[in-house]
Amino acid sequence: MSWKDADAWHEVATASLAEDLPDAAPPSPGQTRTRLTGPALNSRLLVWLAVEHARDGRRAVGAASLRLFDRTGQEHLAEAELHVRPDARRRGTGTRLLSALTTEAVAQGRRSLVVEAPACTPADLFCVRHGFRRALTLHHLLLPLHDVHRGWLDELATGDHPGYRTAEWEGEVPDVLADAFAAAKNAMNDMPVGDLDHGTVGWDADRVRAMAAVVTGRGDTLLTVAALHGDGVAGFTELVLPGGPTAVRAQQYDTVVVPAHRGRGLGVWLKAQMLCRLHDEHPQVVEIETDNAADNVPMLAVNEQLGFRRVRTSHRYQLALTEG
Repeated sequence: MSWKDADAWHEVATASLAEDLPDAAPPSPGQTRTRLTGPALNSRLLVWLAVEHARDGRRAVGAASLRLFDRTGQEHLAEAELHVRPDARRRGTGTRLLSALTTEAVAQGRRSLVVEAPACTPADLFCVRHGFRRALTLHHLLLPLHDVHRGWLDELATGDHPGYRTAEWEGEVPDVLADAFAAAKNAMNDMPVGDLDHGTVGWDADRVRAMAAVVTGRGDTLLTVAALHGDGVAGFTELVLPGGPTAVRAQQYDTVVVPAHRGRGLGVWLKAQMLCRLHDEHPQVVEIETDNAADNVPMLAVNEQLGFRRVRTSHRYQLALTEG
């Protein structure tokens, strides 16, 4: 996809999001270009533009993408994103784009198509009308860092956790921790996913390195804080600064505590240490965004204890494409 087409895709998506999610911060043109044309991990991205022709030229009125997962355990799955300009809706553009997406997904041997839609919006109704099944509800949360008292945060970050110590890194995991970190990543396979047919993902040292390389390769900064217990990783939290060190809004990535180490307050401890790290190393960051499955009660409690507040809700829908 050319940068010109990526910019047209971005304009459609931005107009759509401004209508449906007026309080949400849209991605920058550069972030959209990178996502559409940059590297990906164990997946391929196909992109569509719907163009309207008129006497004074042509303009993009619809934009869609289809991510095809290639990794073992998720070969059955495709994820879609679809946008239509508000002033071009109710003309069948979205339906035609969805038809193109499903046709291609079936041709690629996929049996499930997953999309996410903001609750109580036209996108939400569109999914229902086209036969998607609601499989998972997500709460989106935001933490304004000026609301977090540094003294209180220091107390949480320095709490007593006998037998545990922490490690921090930026970008790729240190070689000495790579295997243990990959083992902890596999604990994500038991996180709540509602009725979503998400499959399973196997992590090893090569894959965690590849994931970090993709994030840094698109110009983002990946920060990790891990809890170590003996030679193993008992838990970790990851944060990404989109666009690198100048980012003012950070994105929470994975936070995981390995089952054998749960119930010891490690989640709050790790996330508090990450917030202290942001204060010290990236003071330009003013807020952090994250999302949690509605039925992931423990992680919602951790985030709300730290001051995250729910700002909106979305639903993940799934469409069965073939039998199997």
